[in-house]
Formats: sequence, structure tokens, C-alpha cells
Amino acid sequence: MKIKLDFRYLLLLAIPVAFLANRVGLGEIAQFIAAAIGIIPLAGFIGEATEELAVHTGPRIGGLLNATLGNAAELIITIVAIREGVLDLVIASITGSILGNLLLVLGFSILLGGLRNGTQHFSRPQAAINATMMILAVVALMIPAIFGEVIDIQHHAELQPFSLVVAIIMIIIYGLSIYYSFTSTESEDPLTRPAAHLHEASWSVRKAVTVLTIATVAIVFMSELLVASVEHVVAQLGWSEFFVGIIIVPLVGNAAEHLVAVQVALKNQMTLSVEIALGSSLQVALFVAPVLVIVAALMGRELSFAFNVFELVALASAGLVAVFVFRDGETNWLEGAQLLALYLILGVAFFFV
Repeated sequence: MKIKLDFRYLLLLAIPVAFLANRVGLGEIAQFIAAAIGIIPLAGFIGEATEELAVHTGPRIGGLLNATLGNAAELIITIVAIREGVLDLVIASITGSILGNLLLVLGFSILLGGLRNGTQHFSRPQAAINATMMILAVVALMIPAIFGEVIDIQHHAELQPFSLVVAIIMIIIYGLSIYYSFTSTESEDPLTRPAAHLHEASWSVRKAVTVLTIATVAIVFMSELLVASVEHVVAQLGWSEFFVGIIIVPLVGNAAEHLVAVQVALKNQMTLSVEIALGSSLQVALFVAPVLVIVAALMGRELSFAFNVFELVALASAGLVAVFVFRDGETNWLEGAQLLALYLILGVAFFFV
């Protein structure tokens, strides 16, 4: 019997390290790093369990599972951060997830896929529709921030209720998109992309549900440790909460899905790679971000789409670049390098903001 090694099991060793770091004197930074590493395989198991359930439940219910659990790890981290009052990290993570998918993930996928396979092709009409939807989602996120800059100080308290209204509208649009994908025979909406076409079921429903439950609970505990050590990391390393939220949290929460996008690009399945990256971005913009604003309001926290000017410029730039990349239905390694270059430039700028 051939045993397949899985690097995720090795990364799981970081979980006990995260729990014991402070007790054995390793310090807060070690706890932060170990918790971040521990979340990566757990997020991967959530994704795999969701895909296995999708095979059993069929493409439509499976698509709904993907639509709601696709960014479960990041959603858990940010909800814990809201409860602890680390709101700068939460807002930054929304921007970071969108930029990470549009620039970092697509950049690596296009670069490595292009180096191995040459010019790659994908569904141009579908990519164009999805890119347009992505721009609309980004604009919807930007409008409250611009609203906050325009109104005077006396009316600034109106930003949160306005953000709540925008959040509700975005969730409605998200729900309509899911409904459309269920009822349209022509739709290939990445918000509900089925995982069933990737493989046959190798887990039972009971195993998938068990893994999903255990991984979710474990991520909650890891998120507690991660968020609890953020202040110490900020103080000792000189990082800002903003940088941790915009770079570190999205990388940790979405690492497993990022790897899948790159792997399928290497296999010359560029349409699927684009769908994964765009689907994750759309989930963040249309589902995760609105849910966070609503959850914060229920917790009594004042969270709104108060992006700073630089975040607005970064989001607009990423959306514009994505449109140009998708306009011709083909990619080459140079376009991937260009996307990565823009992400690195923004990352350096975010470090100093």
C-alpha cells in the first residue's frame, strides 16, 4: 500500500507549540508564528472537507457549501478580532484578501503556469463577467469610505449605519447570484463553483462533517491565540495592526486555497485557476466583509467600511489591472510577473503606512 505524504500533518505540529509557547517561555512572537502556521493546514482541511461534502450533496448544494465556507478560516479570525476590539486588523484583512487573490494568487498562477505551459487560455466571456462583478463589488466597498471622507465631522456617526445598509444590499446581491447559479443552466458562477468535477468522493459524509467540525473548532482556538499576540508582535517587531491585517491574515487564512489555484495553473487548467482566485475575492467582497460589519454591530462594535485613501487606490488599481489581464482570454508568464510586482510594491507601501 502506497502512503501519500501530506505536508499539512507536519504543519499541525505548530498547534501544540502555539498553546505551549507562553507557558515554556518562548514568548508572544513564537505564539503568533505558531498559531499562524497552525491555521494553514486547518484551513486546508476545511476546504477539503467542503469539497468532499460537495461531491456527496451534488453540484448545487455543494456550490452553496463552497459559497459559505470558502473563506471560513479568515472569517473566524476576523470575528475573533472584532470581539477583541482589534478593528484595524479586520478592515485591513478585507482589502488584503481582495488584493491577495487578484494580484498575488493570480500572479503566481499566471507566472508559474506560463513558465511551464507557455501562453495559457481561459474562458474569456466568463472571466469578463466575473471581472465586471469584481469591480462592482470593489466599488460597493469603496462608496462608504468615500462617503466617510465627504461628510463633515458632525455627521461622521452616520458612516456605520450607512455601511450596514451597504452590507445588507451586498449580501442580497450575493444571495441572488447564488440563486441565479442554481436556476441558470448556463451559469458558471465562481461564487458557487462546484468541487465535484475535481475528484470523486474519497471520504464518507460522516468523516467530512467530523473533519469540518474539528478543524473549525481548532481554528477558533488558534485565532484566539493569534489575535491575543498581535499587540505584542506590533510592539516588538514594529509592525502595525494594519500590516498584519492586510498581509499576514489573508495569507494565513487563504494559503490552502492559494496553493490549489497555483497547482491547477501548473496543470494548464487556467480557467479553474482564475475561477478560484476570482471566486475567493468575490466571496470576501460580497459575503465576508458584509457579514463582519453586521456581526460587529451585533457585538456592539463600531465597524464600517472606513478604508483609508491608500487602500482605496490599491483596490481600484487591482480591479483595473485584473480587467486588462482578462480582456483577451489568454495569459503569459510576464503578466503574472507584473501582477506580483504590483503586489510587492503595495506590500512595501503598506509596511510603512
